[in-house]
Amino acid sequence: MFAFPHLHTASGFSLRYGASHPERLAERAGERGMDALALTDRDTLAGAVRFTRACVKAGVRPLYGVDLAVAPYSPARPGRERRRTPVRGGAFVDESAPRVTFLARDGVTGWADLCRIVSAAHAGRTPGDGPPLLPWEANHGEGLTVLLGPDSDVGRALAAGRPDRAARLLAPWRERYGAALRLEAVWHGRTGTGPGSLRLAARTVGFAAEQGVRPVLSNAARYADPGLGPVADVLDAARRLVPIDPAKELDSGEAWLKDTGAMTEAAERIVEAAGFPRGAAHHLLEQTRATAAECVVDPEDDLGIGTVHFPEPHLVGAARRTAQRTLASRAAAGMVRLGHAGRRAYWERMHQELDIIAHHDFASYFLTVAQVVDDVRGMGIRVAARGSGAGSLVNHLLGIAHADPVEHGLLMERFLSKRRPVLPDIDIDVESARRIEVYRAIIDRFGAERVATVAMPETYRVRHAVRDVGAALSMDPAEIDRIAKSFPHIRARDVRAALDELPELRALAGERERYGRLWELVEALDALPRGIAMHPCGVLLSDASLRDRTPVVPTSGEGLPMSQFDKDDVEELGLLKLDVLGVRMQSAMAHAVAEVERTSGERIDLDAVPPGDPATYGLIRSAETLGCFQIESPGQRDLVGRLQPATFHDLVVDISLFRPGPVAADMVRPFIEARHGRAPVRYPHPDLEGPLKETYGVVVFHEQIIHIVHTLTGCGLDEADRVRRGLSDPEAQGRIRVWFAQQAAARGYGAETIARTWEIVEAFGSYGFCKAHAVAFAVPTYQSAWLKAHHPAAFYAGLLTHDPGMYPKRLLLADARRRGVPVLPLDVNRSGVAHRIELVSEGEGRAGAWGLRLALSDVHGISEAEAARIAAGQPYASLLDFWERARPSRPVAGRLAQVGALDAFGANRRDLQLHLTELHRGARGGGGGQLPLAGGRRTASAGLPDLSEEERLSAELGVLSMDASRHLMDDHRAFLDELRVLSARRLREARHGETVLVAGAKAATQTPPIRSGRRVIFTTLDDGTGLVDLAFFDDSHDTCAHTVFHSWLLLVRGVVQRRGPRSLSVVGAAAWNLAELLEIRRREGLEGVAARLAETGTAGADGDGGRADGGTTGSPGGRVRAEAVAGSDGLPRPTGSAAQDAMERRRRAKERRKETEGAEGTEGTKGAGGTKGTERAEEARDGDEDRGDGRGRRIRMPTGYEMHPWADLRPAGEGPPGGRKLWHQSPGSAG
Repeated sequence: MFAFPHLHTASGFSLRYGASHPERLAERAGERGMDALALTDRDTLAGAVRFTRACVKAGVRPLYGVDLAVAPYSPARPGRERRRTPVRGGAFVDESAPRVTFLARDGVTGWADLCRIVSAAHAGRTPGDGPPLLPWEANHGEGLTVLLGPDSDVGRALAAGRPDRAARLLAPWRERYGAALRLEAVWHGRTGTGPGSLRLAARTVGFAAEQGVRPVLSNAARYADPGLGPVADVLDAARRLVPIDPAKELDSGEAWLKDTGAMTEAAERIVEAAGFPRGAAHHLLEQTRATAAECVVDPEDDLGIGTVHFPEPHLVGAARRTAQRTLASRAAAGMVRLGHAGRRAYWERMHQELDIIAHHDFASYFLTVAQVVDDVRGMGIRVAARGSGAGSLVNHLLGIAHADPVEHGLLMERFLSKRRPVLPDIDIDVESARRIEVYRAIIDRFGAERVATVAMPETYRVRHAVRDVGAALSMDPAEIDRIAKSFPHIRARDVRAALDELPELRALAGERERYGRLWELVEALDALPRGIAMHPCGVLLSDASLRDRTPVVPTSGEGLPMSQFDKDDVEELGLLKLDVLGVRMQSAMAHAVAEVERTSGERIDLDAVPPGDPATYGLIRSAETLGCFQIESPGQRDLVGRLQPATFHDLVVDISLFRPGPVAADMVRPFIEARHGRAPVRYPHPDLEGPLKETYGVVVFHEQIIHIVHTLTGCGLDEADRVRRGLSDPEAQGRIRVWFAQQAAARGYGAETIARTWEIVEAFGSYGFCKAHAVAFAVPTYQSAWLKAHHPAAFYAGLLTHDPGMYPKRLLLADARRRGVPVLPLDVNRSGVAHRIELVSEGEGRAGAWGLRLALSDVHGISEAEAARIAAGQPYASLLDFWERARPSRPVAGRLAQVGALDAFGANRRDLQLHLTELHRGARGGGGGQLPLAGGRRTASAGLPDLSEEERLSAELGVLSMDASRHLMDDHRAFLDELRVLSARRLREARHGETVLVAGAKAATQTPPIRSGRRVIFTTLDDGTGLVDLAFFDDSHDTCAHTVFHSWLLLVRGVVQRRGPRSLSVVGAAAWNLAELLEIRRREGLEGVAARLAETGTAGADGDGGRADGGTTGSPGGRVRAEAVAGSDGLPRPTGSAAQDAMERRRRAKERRKETEGAEGTEGTKGAGGTKGTERAEEARDGDEDRGDGRGRRIRMPTGYEMHPWADLRPAGEGPPGGRKLWHQSPGSAG
């Protein structure tokens, strides 16, 4: 029996239709004995490359196709049919167009035809146009085979019992495709005559015989295994924007990848139902097999996998024969331009690199990137290289990379060598605000037929999966929202594990049985694509054959050409991908420089700022680096405070150390100790002093590992880099260790030296950071710090306009205030679209100081056109003048009045709102003029009371997402003083190990991976006087995690930790929602607050978190009115019956803790309090026991690094009630 080939199969890349990944389909095909399998996704070829890889692995021949909606043939009215649109309100998706399956039959021609028709189906479409539709005039291809199945126009006519109509509809298909036309029979066990029914399948086979068209059998598979029908129902509901209706037809459960036996039985049933003898099934199966055999597309030869296609050399100023010569000439010109003409070492390095480039025939690649950089720079856009490409002198000479690789000791071999045939990455950073301009410039330079952006699949994670499944199951929208927001941003398949293990989900876990079906379906959607977006940086550059090798679709909004393949797939297809990263910090710095020039005439060249500026390094050493590139996160501020950088090299080291690898390998502390002379500098061998001297004997960079291997074994630097790369492969490590020992011994090194050196290489080789990358990063780091030190107002204007960092705008505004920059309110006569700087007069603030004027673009709901119109019409003489010339929408005008942007027109803010209502009514023809406006400069008062200070602050937070007039914590200062809360400013005076209460607005939350493998929640609070960095270790999560993630005003009890002159943080042991405490204070007084602190703080402070008894002078607590007393740990203690109840609960919690400690040893003791807690912040404790919350479970990375399963996630939570995003939630990735 031959193996049945499925010719019509959809994967998850058929968005919200296919229920299995292409890899799973290929795997199942191999397991079920199939020798060929077609992937025919709806509207896309995006899964083709990974499908090919999986088929090769499974021993299955891949066939390629696509399932497209096709416009009907209409000779009288050629062109695209008009699509049906809703008559009344409501959303729906029109899927009425007939669908047809196309298979690539004839090698490279067939693949090119597939790419072309997919591109044609998407061409010119906008998001509101519905599914892609192939125009009939574009429906042709010499290398294609066409399957007309149940959803085609012919199949629909047969289902309706109209073979005469089916014959008429078949005629244009037969004329266009001739012998390449097939009629597709599908049986899914359905009754009736619709798609998937036995009667329609039989009619199709009979009709094929009548018309002389070859029939084929398929199962129109949309999932790999039986039992996935309910998942298909959820996907259908999500695609159609309707809930699952059991009364309507659901998926039959039969559309899976059936084996040969099952498909043979189906063929027999179909031919019998068609009136043919049972033996005719063999003919149907044979036609199917023959069709599969005719479809021959070689992945390497026809798809181009493994072959690089550069733009034609003439496009970058070189003929094909002279690309290498042109590159050498331009590099030599760079030597003269940069002043290296008399330096022999530079010439030798240049010729060495050119020889490597010529070896791989990559000259066109370098010329292409150089051309792009030259064009971008010529547009006045900031541009810089990043990554290992900064280690190439040729890149530096061409103007691609800023830093001098020879000066900084960077290696070409880390970037490219003769032993590395893979095309290297040269990534360039540009201003994010002008990234689309850069894309368009690249298209203009090389032509639309050679350029496309790269796709980025958006896959189902837990939150989107919960929303789509919940909607499909007709759950209450509010309930869906509550459940979705409870989860951190994790994979959908981990939903039940998260309920079991995450303390912050404990309440939701109590309801898990109620939602059992929800969890099951959510997990089934894991990682299935749910949408396609444009990748934020990838640009394809190719020769003129690009559109024959990838389907290209327009991006939504910009309309840029986009390949359907993602960043990994395009590289396998031999498509040159240039990463053009839009970096918001580059835009922020460009804006700052432009503001300085606009206001003072001073032109700043950031690439030429003084390299050793004392003020800049003084700022960095103070750890006041909020907003500075790469060094603003809590961990980085702590590190620069301990490291105390004084040179550019120190910045390079700092950036390299703050990575998971060096942290995991415990390289940070030894480096700092050696740098400050607190530990001796030691080298494994005197011969290694050269590569290790710059980092005090501690390995920090990849390049140092390369030098170590080169020194001890005598191999070349290129071979040493190959060895370094092999260290990440556990299987290769053993072979490398033996080779290393043999080679080093042959060169006379002793066994002890070899063992000690190998230990360093093995531990750090796969973890280190590329020095070239760090050097490239350190350049904008220094530039941003220089701007903050010398032009702070302009610096903050750039940050607030382009929002480049990990913190919310309101925190940047607070930092500006603390650094003495006057914050000027929003004003329709002075504010621009973006943030501006103004010289503040003596009446408004400090004489001669540059102030920061808030921007119109910060107003919630304002459009770009409205903001530009308001700015263009300045100044306005009156409210009426503003209304008539700026023409703001009524909601925007109201918001402007709320935040004081119309204060210059007189009257108070409530009066202005009333006047705006009158103006709006008059503009709509509803009368008006009840209030005196005239055209005067001052608006008459209507007698309404003005907004209170609290209302003004609330309006600023709601409209601007910023507390612009004053800090939001100022209103709570008296209450916090009652609790003896330490401000961030006073916290600097606290001693190491001291127990404190701190409070503030949450600014950032992270759960990054740490060396111990534990999960630690890092949170930053802002109280108006500064920042408080907090760390909550896993034994405090039971009581603290939910509060930390879901509250935006926090009160925290913890222990001060100091690790250097500028290193200060608090290890949190208990957390309370400050907004809840404020409400209790208002209702019940301080007595109620004290009771709440005792009740909630007991488990959090004295349970697993531990506590430090014996509060010291200056600790929080003390006498809090007459009704409350302070306990020994500084927390307010209530009296009376409420106090007794709280104390009793506390006593029982202590007893439970003692029982837990007895069962688990020392894992839960001491906690965050006292000495033990501060030691844990330095190095999270080890432990292997599984406590049911993931604390004992680890994910072991290929490099050997162990990570907590719930680390490095974007946390759960939502914004303040009714507010906008006032803080950031970051996964905590370095930088």
